[in-house]
Amino acid sequence: MKRLPLAAAALLLLLALPAHASGGAASAMPWWGWPLALFLACFVMGIVAVPAGIGGGTLFVPIVGGFFPFHLDFVRGAGLLVALASALAAAPMLLRSGLASLRLALPLALLASASSIAGALLGLALPVSVVQTALGLIVLSIVLLMAVARKSEFPIVAAPDRLSSALALHGVFVDGATRQRIDWQVHRTASGLVVFLGIGVLAGMFGIGAGWANVPALNLLMGAPLKVSAGTSGLVLSLVDSSAAWVYVNRGAVLPMIAVPSVVGMMLGAKIGARLLNVLKGTVIRRMVIAVLLFAGLRALLKGTGVWA
Repeated sequence: MKRLPLAAAALLLLLALPAHASGGAASAMPWWGWPLALFLACFVMGIVAVPAGIGGGTLFVPIVGGFFPFHLDFVRGAGLLVALASALAAAPMLLRSGLASLRLALPLALLASASSIAGALLGLALPVSVVQTALGLIVLSIVLLMAVARKSEFPIVAAPDRLSSALALHGVFVDGATRQRIDWQVHRTASGLVVFLGIGVLAGMFGIGAGWANVPALNLLMGAPLKVSAGTSGLVLSLVDSSAAWVYVNRGAVLPMIAVPSVVGMMLGAKIGARLLNVLKGTVIRRMVIAVLLFAGLRALLKGTGVWA
């Protein structure tokens, strides 16, 4: 499937154009130029974000914050809406196919939603340069985690723990690539709940949705299959981001000119991405996401430190 490498090349080209314009030609851009560029960039991001299970905000905030001439607070506010929109667009298809478990998502999202509000308040209280620098470090940490993490397609869970049994955290799905019927269950549920408390803080503070952390926590820690982890991550994102987004809306940090084209582009791309999740190998998408995030993370770090303004 050549669609994904072409999508990666298109995304990198779109990044190069705003970066060049921001040096002095940004004022020459017509008023509709930036919304159009946002729509196109978010459409491509939506295609790759859902299969990677990282959420649209993980790509949106470092890319738009680093390469578009918008204040970071507005970008983070829009980033939460973007992550929410991509998750909601893909959720019905993922639920119907069994690649997302609402029963697994709800207890994790409940704790992460509460902590995401605290993270949003903290992020808005800090100086922009501090948040931009911290964002760059977080994104580069995501790249390192994705590059070295040992992901298992079908982790072996010998027996569920008492908490997962009480909450009935198990299910079944048919793998579209192999046509196999996969029964799954999880363990280490208590540890997973604690981890998702911290994930919620990061999601609210940086507006990145924290899907990058959801998938390793579900897959490596709790033992859910990789595709179920990626699909369920979208459900968790939709609940967590809706809580944190209200803080940004209440503070006036959501601009329609940024949010609307971004959300529309991401939702359209996410519908394509949800179809790709069922048939593509995760390694193909992960390599592409690592390359894009490495580029965007370096840009965010250099912008926050004033090296590359």
